[in-house]
Amino acid sequence: MTGKFISFEGPDGAGKTTALNTIVADLKPQLKKQLIVTREPGGNRISEAIRDIILDRQNTEMDDRTEALLYAAARRQHIVETIEPALKANKLVLCDRYIDSSVAYQGAGREIGEQEVYQMNLFATAGLLPDLTIYFDVPSEIGLQRIMTHRTDEINRLDVEQLSFHKRVRASYLKLAKENPKRIKLVDATQSKGKVVSDVETIIRKTNSEFFNESGE
Repeated sequence: MTGKFISFEGPDGAGKTTALNTIVADLKPQLKKQLIVTREPGGNRISEAIRDIILDRQNTEMDDRTEALLYAAARRQHIVETIEPALKANKLVLCDRYIDSSVAYQGAGREIGEQEVYQMNLFATAGLLPDLTIYFDVPSEIGLQRIMTHRTDEINRLDVEQLSFHKRVRASYLKLAKENPKRIKLVDATQSKGKVVSDVETIIRKTNSEFFNESGE
């Protein structure tokens, strides 16, 4: 596969998706059809259907391991149907969440085991990891306050978890970033949206210069 795979990660309220939308608008005029934007869980019909089940606030009886398995199932379908074909076609794939989310949210947040969830996802992904992961870091208290202020009409099952849950998620992300410094690049998401977007675009252009001109501009 000749394309490049970039995942965007972060705790709830980090502003990851909002920043990603701006970044896509900035890069699209230059990359055109070479740019593929997708998300997890989701990215195609089957994976989106699984997403609806996972995030439905009415599914309060869902077992933690069931949740983790559903994420892995959605991820597998996403890879086969969306990500791998794009990489084989030399596309630059930007994905809103991937395997690190499962490790942080289900492994640490749900406390079912980070290593166990990681191993399960290695099977689901057949070992496919992003070439680059951009992690948007924000303290849990700030992230939750942002959710309650700006996303009152889109709050899902994970958003309503206790502060302790979200702190475990963030701690797991920070540990992953420390353990994988070549792949995971941390961006301070407490900065202004403009500064966050600028920092992320700089990282993308520098690490994927083949998709841009020689000056990286």
